[in-house]
Amino acid sequence: MSADRLPIGAVLGLGVTQIIGYGTLYYSFSILAPDMARDFGLSVEWMFGALSVALLIGGLVSPSLGQWIDQIGAGRVMTVGSLVSAMALVACALSPNRPSFVVSLIVVEVAANFVQYGAAFALLVQIAANVAQRSITYLTLIAGFASTIFWPFTTALHGWLSWQQVFLVFAAMNALVCMPIHLCLAISMRQPLIATVSSVAKAVAGSIPPERRRLGFALMVFGFSLQALVGSAVLVHMVPLLSALGLGAAAALVGTFFGPAQVGGRLVNMLLGRDMPPPMLALISAGLMTMSVVVLATSAPSMIGAMTFAVLFGCGNGLFSIVSGTLPLFLFGSDGYGRLQGKVMATRLIVSAIAPVAFALAMGSVGAEVSLMLIATCGGFGVVMFCTVISVGRR
Repeated sequence: MSADRLPIGAVLGLGVTQIIGYGTLYYSFSILAPDMARDFGLSVEWMFGALSVALLIGGLVSPSLGQWIDQIGAGRVMTVGSLVSAMALVACALSPNRPSFVVSLIVVEVAANFVQYGAAFALLVQIAANVAQRSITYLTLIAGFASTIFWPFTTALHGWLSWQQVFLVFAAMNALVCMPIHLCLAISMRQPLIATVSSVAKAVAGSIPPERRRLGFALMVFGFSLQALVGSAVLVHMVPLLSALGLGAAAALVGTFFGPAQVGGRLVNMLLGRDMPPPMLALISAGLMTMSVVVLATSAPSMIGAMTFAVLFGCGNGLFSIVSGTLPLFLFGSDGYGRLQGKVMATRLIVSAIAPVAFALAMGSVGAEVSLMLIATCGGFGVVMFCTVISVGRR
């Protein structure tokens, strides 16, 4: 495949696998958690605590994953990841006790890193680095429908099946749909693996000079971490947070604006912002998410303010998914992209695992409004980090 040609087939195939990957390995958990907790004699909070531990361990594995992507290719990594994901889901469904379930859940979340955005972005870079920024934008637009599809799909499926049977269905989807697609993409890279990786590594050079790469990378990772903190803390607690601010039953309605706004932000970027440099897009994304939290904290319990928050937050979070793939490529090039993505994923997952627990403790001690302003302050520091990244890149 020419490095200048958009790999439409790869984008569409990965779009399918990302929807299934995020839907079966992440979004479905909140729907099935109450029945899991009941069957194991645990609280729902305990189940989400187990998920946080699994995400944390997954984050610790991510740097090694990035090295494997560079060494053997993202297509092969994603193929293995689909198989392991399916086996781990089967193990969860057949777990006879709590310890075996927790171990299986940890394997699920570790395997999820092998098949979700970080690996998919790296595969697009390895297939055609010159157009990878466009490919990533299109992919995130398609994958943005994962929650929209899998929340109602899981709910409907669970109406007919037990959570164990639902997990078995999800395992079949990973093994029979995702794994063949990933295998085909791995095989389609016809050149020898070492030649393939080295050739695309020369296709895109980073915008930051070698002597400032360490500083630029630290600033970028710090900015991503702060943005992940804002996103995960608010997303996990969105409905109870809105209820605590006085919106009551309208909280669930406001939450429905988030998904369309997330896809809408990506669509606007695809149509109007395709020439915008990723550092500027990162700044806009962080700014929208921070602004949305400030709007919510200062306008509650206004329904208009809450809807404005959901739209701004959704747009910013939708752009964040794009930026997390395009900014490392823009700043540091395609050489060692998998390793860089592994480090970025590690920090994001670790922060995403800790932030919801910390935010819940903050709301319990100082209230929702003060907690939101603390989150907004973190988001503001994230904006400063991306401003500094832009400054470092221009010198």
